[in-house]
Amino acid sequence: MAQLEVSIGGRSFEVACQDGEEHFLTSAAKLLDAEASVLIGQIGRLTEARMLLMAGLMLADKTAGLEDKVNAANERVAGLETQVAELLNRPAPEPKRTEVAVVPPVITETLAELAARAEAIAEKVEEKISTSDG
Repeated sequence: MAQLEVSIGGRSFEVACQDGEEHFLTSAAKLLDAEASVLIGQIGRLTEARMLLMAGLMLADKTAGLEDKVNAANERVAGLETQVAELLNRPAPEPKRTEVAVVPPVITETLAELAARAEAIAEKVEEKISTSDG
C-alpha cells in the first residue's frame, strides 16, 4: 500500500491507497482542495471536519449535476437510436409513377407528310423566284 501526503484547505493529511492508484488519489485531493479553498475564502477558518464535510458536499453536488446531464444525454441518444432504427426498418417508399405523353403514330406520320408538302412548296417557290430573276 502506498502512503501519500495530500493538502486540503491548507492542512496536510496522510492517506493510504493501492499501489498504482496514487495519481487518482492526488487528482481527487486536488478537487477537494479546490472546493475547500473556496469555502475558506468565503467563510474563513473552519474546523477540519466541517471543511472536509462542506467541500465533500460541494463536490457531490457538482457530481450529481454532471450525472443528471449525462443521464439526459444518454436518454437523448437512446431516443435518436430508436428513431434511426425506425427509419432503417421502414419499408422503401413506393416508386413514383410518372406519366409521359405518347404521340400516336398517326400524328407522327401526318406531321412528316405536312413537312414533306411544305418542303415541296418551298422548292416550287424557289424555282419561280429563280426563273423570274433570270
